[in-house]
Amino acid sequence: MNDTVLQYLLVAVVLLPLLGAGGALLPAPPGLKGKNPDQAVLRHGVTITGAVLALTIALAAGFDHGHPAKMQASTDISWIPALGIRIHLGIDGISLPLLVLTALLTFLCALYSYFKMPEGPSPKAFVALLLLLESGTLATFAVLDLMLFFLAFEMVLIPMYFLIARWGGAGRERSALRFILYTLLGSVIMLLGLLLIGLKAGTFDMVALATDSSHAGRHLSHTTQLIAALAIGLGLAIKAPMWPLHSWLPDAHTSAPTVGSVLLAGVLLKMGTYGFVRIVLPITPGAAHTYAPYLAAFAVIGIIYGSLACLALARGGSGGDLKRLIAYSSVGHMGFVLLGIASLTATGVNGALFANIAHGLITGLLFFLVGALKDRYGTSDLDTLAGHTGAALYGKAPRLGGLLAFAAVASLGLPGLAGFWGEMLAMFGAFKPAAGLHRGAYLTFTAIAAFGTLLTAAYLLVVVRRVNMGERETADAPQPVLADIQTYEFAAWTPLVALTVLAGLWPAVLLGLTDPAVRTLLGGN
Repeated sequence: MNDTVLQYLLVAVVLLPLLGAGGALLPAPPGLKGKNPDQAVLRHGVTITGAVLALTIALAAGFDHGHPAKMQASTDISWIPALGIRIHLGIDGISLPLLVLTALLTFLCALYSYFKMPEGPSPKAFVALLLLLESGTLATFAVLDLMLFFLAFEMVLIPMYFLIARWGGAGRERSALRFILYTLLGSVIMLLGLLLIGLKAGTFDMVALATDSSHAGRHLSHTTQLIAALAIGLGLAIKAPMWPLHSWLPDAHTSAPTVGSVLLAGVLLKMGTYGFVRIVLPITPGAAHTYAPYLAAFAVIGIIYGSLACLALARGGSGGDLKRLIAYSSVGHMGFVLLGIASLTATGVNGALFANIAHGLITGLLFFLVGALKDRYGTSDLDTLAGHTGAALYGKAPRLGGLLAFAAVASLGLPGLAGFWGEMLAMFGAFKPAAGLHRGAYLTFTAIAAFGTLLTAAYLLVVVRRVNMGERETADAPQPVLADIQTYEFAAWTPLVALTVLAGLWPAVLLGLTDPAVRTLLGGN
């Protein structure tokens, strides 16, 4: 496809949700009002997100898959000449899968909300915030200017804050406030690092900084790289989230509405790890090499910590919340992503990017399923769901139970499903890290991460046994019929199941995109 056409497609993908957010606040045109104004605005959300998904698929189809390391669909025009800030957009094999994932998950959330709108204020504001969130997330993965990256990175915070605070569950205002305070603090620190790079290098252009090694090396001393990478890394680590900067995440997930949790886990966490790959590794390579062992250490601590927290929540009588458990599981899964990045090898970084996409698909599905259970039972308390009057899904709603078991085994990394490849490649990368990194330390990190996979399997299998089979008395008693998967749920969840299987059976589709781009960013290593 002509690059000019791709350029217009990418601009449309970023701007259409933003225009749609404004349109959601306007009165519905005559003939499109439906049965009531609420239905009209929810239909508007489905239409806009569906159009964005279609444009993203067209962009992916027209992408030159033979040269995924080349920046394509580029737009580069001056915006603030005095500061050297440009409106620079483009995609390569690293950002394209994240664009498609974002567009897909947002469309599925809009479709799900059309039939199951979360309790709260007017749907107008809900749809407008959902579209604003989509626009900011898509822009984060498409912009190639450090200042634009910061603006897009910040753009998603306010919509997510209000989605949690206005449409969330118990404790929503406190959780939303904690979310915004943590992420804003990290963003302020990150901004200082971005400004330092831009002012010292004389440009904010991410492509120039990443590809012209002589330019970057001439203008960024090792000390500058260390300071900038530390500031940027802290901001990205909070969003990732990396232990011990993760504590905002469980509360935010527990209180968020179902679609808020899906988008928070599915795409917002990926913004942090994407920033490490797009900015820290290629622009501050010396600092990345210095900090890599510490990043790997925090990553494996997060893997073990997240798994042990999940085991504690899964234990009978602990009063654990299933949404909170899945939130803590994200800390562990994103630990594998950070470990792969910290290896500084093409194998590890490819594994990290693959695990990013797999986590978005699988954890998005898990949050959808927990939301469905909460809708049916009015609670996501694990003891209640497993108790005498609990779910016992295999007997009451076998399709829902089967899908929960599928998502759980995909999350624990069963070979043949998407969750397997990313974590395996991340550990392979850590097993043989980049030259100059301490091999013994990384072998220890790899062993700890491998032990974490066993803990992951343990808590997920406990959850499946308790929720799907119930307590012994529940299993033996006659089981009343529970509403099984509804048509709209089937429509929203099937793409996630299909892509989880496809990515597991045919990983080359994704790795073929990311590998050349990763090797280019790492300087051919």
